[in-house]
Amino acid sequence: MDFHPKNLPISKTYDLKDEKDAVDAVEDMVKLGFKERKEGFRVLMPKESKIAKRIGHSVTTGVTHGLRQKNEIRDIRYWTYHHDDEHYAIVLISNSALTELGF
Repeated sequence: MDFHPKNLPISKTYDLKDEKDAVDAVEDMVKLGFKERKEGFRVLMPKESKIAKRIGHSVTTGVTHGLRQKNEIRDIRYWTYHHDDEHYAIVLISNSALTELGF
């Protein structure tokens, strides 16, 4: 089976412009949670390498840190890819949901 992260079911997409937006998105993802969720979250970032790296780092470390503070399982998988001509994207999903979906 060919796998690409864009094919995963997504419950919410965040279109981020800077690191401030990333902090807000992380808070929302942690609040919504990954446990018992069969969909993931998509984060769109501008294709400016420096900004995208900062946003990506803020999102991935922020989600892990937020879940740790809530004492939730941090078994999250994520992929970064070229979404379109203007955006990179990160897809985050719990590993158990990924297994349930057969990926």
